[in-house]
Amino acid sequence: MTDQMQSIDTQTHNSQEQSSQKSENSNFFQAIGVISGEVNITGNLLATITIQGREYKLRCQRKNHQLFTALKYRMKNTGTTFQTLMVYPKATHFPRRQQPHIIDFELVNFKSENSDKGMFSECQDLEFKLLGLWQFIRVSKVPCISIFKNLNQERLDYIKSADSEQRVNFMKAAHLPVIWHEPVVPPFRFNPNLPKEEQGKRYFVQVKAKFSPQENVFHFESMLGLPSENAPRFLSARKGDKVQVSKQKRQQNKNTPAQGDSPKPKPKKKTV
Repeated sequence: MTDQMQSIDTQTHNSQEQSSQKSENSNFFQAIGVISGEVNITGNLLATITIQGREYKLRCQRKNHQLFTALKYRMKNTGTTFQTLMVYPKATHFPRRQQPHIIDFELVNFKSENSDKGMFSECQDLEFKLLGLWQFIRVSKVPCISIFKNLNQERLDYIKSADSEQRVNFMKAAHLPVIWHEPVVPPFRFNPNLPKEEQGKRYFVQVKAKFSPQENVFHFESMLGLPSENAPRFLSARKGDKVQVSKQKRQQNKNTPAQGDSPKPKPKKKTV
């Protein structure tokens, strides 16, 4: 078990170094930060973390299963469920703007005696580095920093072999709501009544923001770089794919009976 933990420590240290090196190069999309709270393992690669009395889902990618195992081992070994984690923030918005969005997190690393460098030294608890497009989206009253998938050859190869639903899910952006008083550049807001050439400018911003569990939003703290009109190259699902997947989901919902529903019995035939 000791050899396995040493192997995992090396892997998590490498991932931490990669995250730190990535943050030094601002020519890409990224959202990463640090949170602390009570961790509760709920399933295979699934957990929750309670931050200031509020519970959030905590996920781990299958390729990082050893990291998840190491986190469970650390909790058992230290006798405490309170952990400090490096995470990617995720956001789910809904068609009705009145319905509040959901924030959850993806595990990247956990803080241990050997991990005081990198992101754990760059961000305090609840602080995040957000590098993305500063804009309003249709389903959010609060402007967002949109984190898209960075474009690279490996991802392009995957998209070519994937079906429409896989492509849409893979290229889904994280639209993180950010309260930024007196921003240096205005958030882009699409105007359907204006032609493309007359739309406002869309800026790529690099900021440090603090997550507020009470409000479920991020608050701007400081600039990490100057805003730019030239965004890094990124992946975005085609409108046709989105429409097709949306239709498929609506059809699936129609065909799936509501929970608790049971098929109505057929009327008995009258016997003569």
